[in-house]
Amino acid sequence: MEEHEDRGTTMTGVHPDQLDDQQLMKELESIHRTRHDTLLHGSSEALRTHNERMAKLEGEYLRRHPRRPVTPGRTRDGARERGPA
Repeated sequence: MEEHEDRGTTMTGVHPDQLDDQQLMKELESIHRTRHDTLLHGSSEALRTHNERMAKLEGEYLRRHPRRPVTPGRTRDGARERGPA
């Protein structure tokens, strides 16, 4: 993967704003798939890097899709309607 300077820190991978929609979705799927293992078994540095990359990818997705559909059950009101777990 390429490295790019990003506000004084080194980021691994292509900057999210340079990815097309399909590439962005593949990157998001990949980073979400590896999240659990990174949290449980990664070094502090690996977790920090993972957090930064995930935040950048998710931020880019939200920038491109500000009116994305929201499932009512995924809101506070929707959760309240379900009642206690």
